[in-house]
Amino acid sequence: MDRNKLCNSSQDAEVRKGPWTMEEDMILINYIANHGEGVWNTLAKSAGLKRTGKSCRLRWLNYLRPDVRRGNITAEEELLIVELHAKWGNRWSKIAKHLPGRTDNEIKNYWRTRIQKHIKQAENLQGQTSEVNDQASSSQASGMAEPMDVYSPPLYQRTMEPIQVPLPTPESNETYWSMEDIWSMQLFNGD
Repeated sequence: MDRNKLCNSSQDAEVRKGPWTMEEDMILINYIANHGEGVWNTLAKSAGLKRTGKSCRLRWLNYLRPDVRRGNITAEEELLIVELHAKWGNRWSKIAKHLPGRTDNEIKNYWRTRIQKHIKQAENLQGQTSEVNDQASSSQASGMAEPMDVYSPPLYQRTMEPIQVPLPTPESNETYWSMEDIWSMQLFNGD
């Protein structure tokens, strides 16, 4: 008999999944405005939402909170993300504390979809450049004619202060960083 009771209670406590509706958003906003944040599982039940506490917490922190900043990440914010990531690694919440209004989830997603792609492209370019340099040095050793000027990236000495490099602006339609931009940010120098 207890087993039937448990089955019925689990059906009654059906949890809604999927996208949030405007009605659910308004219920959550009004409940938090009147009662404040608290234990999220209790909040979900008290507000009458058929959602988990985790779902309510994430919806509030990442979308509904009044101080969440909307819009594209600026060039200054991007540079700060790169610098802080070089310093702390994937500690997104720690990085988010230095970008008011930005969520750790937003910063993590931005890093993984935009910045990491640029770094991989730069590494590929660096690999291609070293292959060309290796071929040029082997052709010189064998007495073959010297190829046209081969680009050799400058070697940067490690400095105490980071070098400020202007990032491509959205108006310039540039979709990649140059190797010098990456090197100047000291991403390859172990910082």
